[in-house]
Amino acid sequence: MQVLNSRADGYVFANLFAVVVISITKHFMPPYINGVLIFSEFIIIPLVMGIISSWFWRDLNLSSRQLLMSGFYNTLLAIAFSAMFLGEGVICLIIVSPLIWVCISAGTFAGRYMFKRDNNNLNFSILSLLLFIYMMDVRSTHDYQNEVSDAMVINAPVSEVWSHVVAFKRINKENNFWLFKVGMPSPVQSTVDGYYLGAKRKCIFSNGYTFDEKISTFEINRKLTFDVTHQPRDPEIMGHIDILRGQFLLKDNGDNTTTLIGNSWYKLYVFPVWYYDIWAKSITRNVHLRVMEHIKELSEAK
Repeated sequence: MQVLNSRADGYVFANLFAVVVISITKHFMPPYINGVLIFSEFIIIPLVMGIISSWFWRDLNLSSRQLLMSGFYNTLLAIAFSAMFLGEGVICLIIVSPLIWVCISAGTFAGRYMFKRDNNNLNFSILSLLLFIYMMDVRSTHDYQNEVSDAMVINAPVSEVWSHVVAFKRINKENNFWLFKVGMPSPVQSTVDGYYLGAKRKCIFSNGYTFDEKISTFEINRKLTFDVTHQPRDPEIMGHIDILRGQFLLKDNGDNTTTLIGNSWYKLYVFPVWYYDIWAKSITRNVHLRVMEHIKELSEAK
């Protein structure tokens, strides 16, 4: 019974710590980073969660495998609390889960080492360092933008490709990208009010969400650039990333083929960048490829 109580306390107090700290952080966070999910929420807090759990489990002599599984169960609880209290969607939770598990597990192993040595000065120094990093992160500015570019050769002249770039018919092809298959919205159609500079354009996704856009560059058979003027808020992805601008470039290869280049600019609101930008690039690239493959299919049909 004592073992079960210790195991349960390790889970309960670790997750209680996370809920309290995140709530306090959101209350005192500077206005200019409200809505941003900072590095420390995904790195420092899970590390300390693991350390807290290890303190309760310090006398249980858990094996490395048991610690890894305990870190996994701790992650499941953290994900459940994120869904309940932060309103995160399934896709977001899938994306964040590996990072949380790694950090909680690292904290659990670090805690085992700390409490085996029973060095209070060392333990205090480690926790003080983590607290210092957390406070510095909370007070820091967070601004990250990036661009993704993809190219595809289409066996059709530039004029034919252009006719499907500004607006295109509905995509009925089955999704190949695994995140689209598990529920992430995918692009299905683009409409436009007119073929001229300043015209309004819409990009429609599979769940009915619509991105409102405005054509900012309109060079027939050469370049189409559109700024995103409004995008829906959705717990699955939107709110963590803003798509700022999209662009299609067409290059006549001189042999009745066209190189189509798709560019997108986005801004992230989740950190650390080194982890989440991998996902952002992959998602943006697969949006590009789905649209560009559809344009290729329409253009080559004739």
